Parts: sequence; structure tokens; C-alpha cells
Amino acid sequence: MDGCFDLMHYGHANALRQAKLLGDQLVVGVVSDEEIVANKGPPVLSMEERLTLVSGLKWVDEVIPNAPYEITEEFMNTLFNKYNIDYIIHGDDPCLLPDGTDAYALAKKAGRYKQIKRTEGVSSTDIVGRILLTFKHKDGVTETAGAESSDQMKNQLSNFLPTSRRIMQFSNGQAPSPGARVVYIDGAFDLFHAGHVEILRSARQLGDFLIVGVHDDQAIRERRGCSPIMHLHERTLSVLACRYVDEVIIGAPREVSRDMITTFNISLVVHGTVAEGSSVVEVDPYALPKSMGIFQTVTSPKTITSVSVATRIIDNHEAYKKRNLKKKASEDKYYTQKEYVSGD
Repeated sequence: MDGCFDLMHYGHANALRQAKLLGDQLVVGVVSDEEIVANKGPPVLSMEERLTLVSGLKWVDEVIPNAPYEITEEFMNTLFNKYNIDYIIHGDDPCLLPDGTDAYALAKKAGRYKQIKRTEGVSSTDIVGRILLTFKHKDGVTETAGAESSDQMKNQLSNFLPTSRRIMQFSNGQAPSPGARVVYIDGAFDLFHAGHVEILRSARQLGDFLIVGVHDDQAIRERRGCSPIMHLHERTLSVLACRYVDEVIIGAPREVSRDMITTFNISLVVHGTVAEGSSVVEVDPYALPKSMGIFQTVTSPKTITSVSVATRIIDNHEAYKKRNLKKKASEDKYYTQKEYVSGD
């Protein structure tokens, strides 16, 4: 399966989860920056960041960097002969080249194409739209765009329909083994990015079982003065999809309490050195684990933040608005004409 995987979200993760169910090994091609520019417009994330995100997913076995946007005969033969690919997978939404032709026409003609169900309610186009509604750029500073835009963003979130089955599909479904060293890390994990993957990898290396606390929307709003781009259930699925995560506490409390440490048998509480700014002065949420000697600060491998990702879009907002108008028309057509497709 291949894709741009720009602004990685749970829809991408679910597509790869479905693809993995069709075989034993999942090889994922990540389209090059140049091909994305030529076919869709400027990518938000670099190739390195997109590779980190894709390889960090629990269903991915191998990644091919700089894949072409179109499945050409040459690339298809490389997939079949070098990577021992049996089938090329894509969602039920159309993937068209600038000339209007099907990017997967050759794979279909060769009888080596399989289709999965698109995950509705989210897309990279949708997320860019949310960011453009939520933030404004003024005097070189990215700021929230106010209550009106926040309300508009909430309306955009209504397409997502969270279900208990989806959470189960993403979950490992396993408890820590007796005597396991349980590590806990918490945060917003908004606009799940390469920095999140790397800090979760670092945290997981400190123990045997990693629990991630995902803060609810209200807690983030109170702390930062603005709503998260992705709401709680969306952020939860993105974290659950990460191969380094064993369990998620949905709507975790900001303050790590003694009861929480006891309930989950937490051996170590960790926090990275890169975090989003807070609009209020708050009590140290890690005071208790620090007093117990079970707190550790972990150097964040990357300096990227959710705000810095949003700022890239704001700084180049005209290009992304143009890209979004084109993609949104395509997505609106898909939703208007869609029929039921079996799958998960």
C-alpha cells in the first residue's frame, strides 16, 4: 500500500490496519515530496517526518521511501520482483492523476489490486481546514482565531463517529505481565506527529509496558486557551496505533495521583523536554511521582510541536487553501456518490 501520509491521522492508520488483514506482511510506500507537489500541492511534513510516522505504526512491516504517486509499470515490477508484493491496496475513494486518469489502473489491469474501505470523518484536507479555521497568523505569531472559528471547527468534527469496536481494533488488548515495569507518559498528542512517535519510543525503552494518558479537550482548552485540533477520541486512536504504546487512558487527569499510580501499578512517570506552552500557571502535575522518586525527564528527540506543524500551514496558507479547495471538491463528490462498502 502507498500514500502521501501527510498530516498522519487515524484514517491513515485504519487503512493500513485493514491492509495488513489482507496478508502476512505489509510493505508501505511513502510518496516523495516532489511527487506530492506535482500531484496535490506542497506537503506539510517532510519525508523524514512522514517516514517516522508510518514506520511507527504497529501494522507496518517495511517502508519504501520516495515512492511514485502513480503505480507505473516499472515501479509495479519492482514491487513484485524486489519486494515480493502480491497485491497493491488502496481505499474505495478514487485516486486520480492531474490528467484525470486512475493512478492504480495498471495494478487493476494486472489483477493485482485489492480495495479497502475508506475511514470516514477525517482526511488531511479536513485537518488543514480545521487549522486554517482555528489559527490566524498575525505579526509573525500564530494565535487562536477566536470563538467563532472554534465553533466552526466543532461543526467540522461531526463527521467522526467513534465506536467501541474501532477502539478494540486499534488496541493491543493485553495487560502487563506480572512484575512488568510499567511506564506512564501523558499529554495532548494533538496533530500526532514525528515528535510524538520518538518520545513514545524513548518512554517505551525505559520499561516493559507503556501506558499513555491522553488529556481531554476541556483540560487542554483550560491550559492552552484554545481547543485541540483533533478531539479526544481522534487523538486516542492516533496514540493507540503507535507500535510503542501498550495501553491508553482516555481523558487522563492532568495531575498524576497516588490512586492512579497504585491502580495501574506505575513504576515510572516520564515527561519530555518539549511541550506546548500553557496559558495559565498551574500546580506541578508531577509533584507526587517526583516526591516518590519515580519521575524522570526524557530528552525529546525532536523539537516539533503541534503548534509548529500548524504554523507551517498558516505561513503558507494561500497554497494550502488552493490545495484544499481542489481536494475538498473531490471528497464532497465521494461522500455524495458513496455506497456501502464492506470492511472495517
